[in-house]
Amino acid sequence: MAEAHQAVAFQFTVTPEGIDLQLSHEALKQIYLSGLHSWKKKFIRFKNGIITGVYPASPSSWLIVVVGVMSTMYAKIDPSLGIIAKINRTLDTTGYMSSQTKNVVSGVLFSTGLWVALIATMRYSLKVLLSYHGWMFAEHGKMSRATKIWMGMVKIFSGRKPMLYSFQTSLPRLPVPAVNDTVNRYLESVRPLMKEEEFKRMTVLARDFAVSLGPRLQWYLKLKSWWATNYVSDWWEEYIYLRGRGPLMVNSNYYAMVSLDRCHVRVQQVACLPHRNGVFMGLRATWIRLLGSTIPLCSAQWERMFNTSRIPGEETDTIQHLKDSKHIVVYHRGRYFKVWLYHDGRLLKPREIEQQIQRILDDPSQPQPGEAKLAALTAGDRVPWARCRQAYFGRGKNKQSLDAVEKAAFFVTLDETEQGYRKEDPDTSMDSYAKSLLHGRCFDRWFDKSFTFIVFKNGKMGMNAEHSWADAPIIGHLWEYVMATDSFQLGYAEDGHCKGDTNSSIPYPTRLQWDIPEECQEVIETSLNSANLLANDVDFHSFPFDNFGKGLIKKCRTSPDAFVQLALQLAHYKDMGKFCLTYEASMTRLFREGRTETVRSCTTESCSFVLAMVDPAQTVEQRLRLFKIACEKHQHLYRLAMTGSGIDRHLFCLYVVSKYLGVDSPFLKEVLSEPWRLSTSQTPQQQVELFDLERNPEYVSSGGGFGPVADDGYGVSYILVGENLINFHISSKFSCPETDSHRFGKHLRQAMKDIVALFGLKSNFKK
Repeated sequence: MAEAHQAVAFQFTVTPEGIDLQLSHEALKQIYLSGLHSWKKKFIRFKNGIITGVYPASPSSWLIVVVGVMSTMYAKIDPSLGIIAKINRTLDTTGYMSSQTKNVVSGVLFSTGLWVALIATMRYSLKVLLSYHGWMFAEHGKMSRATKIWMGMVKIFSGRKPMLYSFQTSLPRLPVPAVNDTVNRYLESVRPLMKEEEFKRMTVLARDFAVSLGPRLQWYLKLKSWWATNYVSDWWEEYIYLRGRGPLMVNSNYYAMVSLDRCHVRVQQVACLPHRNGVFMGLRATWIRLLGSTIPLCSAQWERMFNTSRIPGEETDTIQHLKDSKHIVVYHRGRYFKVWLYHDGRLLKPREIEQQIQRILDDPSQPQPGEAKLAALTAGDRVPWARCRQAYFGRGKNKQSLDAVEKAAFFVTLDETEQGYRKEDPDTSMDSYAKSLLHGRCFDRWFDKSFTFIVFKNGKMGMNAEHSWADAPIIGHLWEYVMATDSFQLGYAEDGHCKGDTNSSIPYPTRLQWDIPEECQEVIETSLNSANLLANDVDFHSFPFDNFGKGLIKKCRTSPDAFVQLALQLAHYKDMGKFCLTYEASMTRLFREGRTETVRSCTTESCSFVLAMVDPAQTVEQRLRLFKIACEKHQHLYRLAMTGSGIDRHLFCLYVVSKYLGVDSPFLKEVLSEPWRLSTSQTPQQQVELFDLERNPEYVSSGGGFGPVADDGYGVSYILVGENLINFHISSKFSCPETDSHRFGKHLRQAMKDIVALFGLKSNFKK
């Protein structure tokens, strides 16, 4: 085979005259170029480390400070207030330097110390400035003089050309809320969900905790917040994600869709993916634009986007991350192929990758025994997978092939089904599309990889992402970039192929080899059966709501997110006839290593509004008043969550501390066991400058979704796209007789229309 010949660097034969050594110049050239590429990456990392290490200053500013200090010295002016003279006297004791050399060295040493002191001062000043969040609580559309001054100071201390990790050391630490504040906010959040007697009992438990055990646990948490970078994130990653022993598929992993109408031929669509991701690895900064200013967000989650895999363990999983990976693994018709992304020391061009993908599609070989359904191990329970991995994948060809998968930059599945939005059958097609991205056939996605690109036979695309290493906005950022650069920058030739030429010198993709014994195949089948039961139980409904979008919602002078959340409360009440504990995810990336916090969207104010909407005796004016109050309450809770004053992460960490101390808290035990029967999340659009949605509506994102958190509840994801579209993704379980995703979708559509009708505004009602 071609790849076997390419893999041999030299050949030799034994003859009567001696050993005849024949070197392969092409192979040696590739070895040289590969090493050159590695050293270039090391140099770039070293250079970037220096640049981000001295930020918000720059390496060139050191020279400016040195020149300035030396100039004043030659002008007989002492800018150091005697410090340079002391350094000079210290150097004088060595006896190895001339007087002029000592003056120069003294000046350079003082200049360097001054430069480092200025960097520390600027960095501390920026951290103090970024610790201020009063601007977030200001009335929308109005900016106080204090906020304007604060914005100006942030711009001054932020420097001019930040890189991705420039602000990491300048971001403030996540604060630990006071126990009393958290307890009071918790009681306020559950007041509308409990009967009077139940609420009184919970109040007694909460007050007792706040004065007895709470302060003791808080002391340990404060100690951790002073010592660790973030008092939540490491425990959150370990106990919420890595220690979970159930399947990742449906329960943890989530998906992202491409636009509804956009479609290319599969082989060309796949070809651009690795190239776009290779370019994306060089993305330099991530920001959030608020108040017309630029506020830095924590970039820590970006570090593990590529070259990352979750490794199963019997008690807890681990995250394996490599600094670099030069290949991807492609799954097609039950076979695994290793595809190199670099050749001649450079990233392959899209046309060259298209050539490699076509070679895989043309390969007539059949799967080896146990190979086709191997990935079902990643879809089932973690303990059988961990034991199986240790027993059968620790040596030989199985270890080599598994290493290729787990150490790949990312995973690609060439799905043999056709998916996507069909106008003649929108509901069934979208539901099937969503379920395929969420779980597929349970053995054709590697659920342990940081993300898997899925490309269907008709050219539609999607992504399945593992959750432990990062949250959805990080993958969303990548997905937006991939979609935007596909046609706007890379483009396709008139014949439909990727632009550029093929390259016959590139080695063929390498077919991964497996030797899977029957005992292991039995475990694979067991994992597949349990995964199929889970997948078949998912009731999914994905649909575009195009009656109106945030453009019309803004005319109601309210937050679009608050509007949708109140519509969800109204829809849930009509669907179930009761209120429930509601989870809405918000970010805490304004703080270093921040991840998420919970906004408890079901409030006393939202319940009052919903009850008014279902009460025919209430007037429009009364409903509007209650709607405004409920929206303001929701926005306030969202801001508290973003600024480190949320409820749930604090209570979670207090619970972890109590377990380490070996003490039981009836209050914390009840709080942590309460089910989230309505779990919601908004997928934010972060790079709107990449898309002109008016001119290119086919590039509108469909967002993504996730499985239900509670067996008797709903999972709802939504994305507000442009001004006139909102895409919803609703999940529940068929096994629960009380839930129905399509029924909930109908209530949600009607709730959206009912609320906007209060304002006398007409929606589009376009199809």
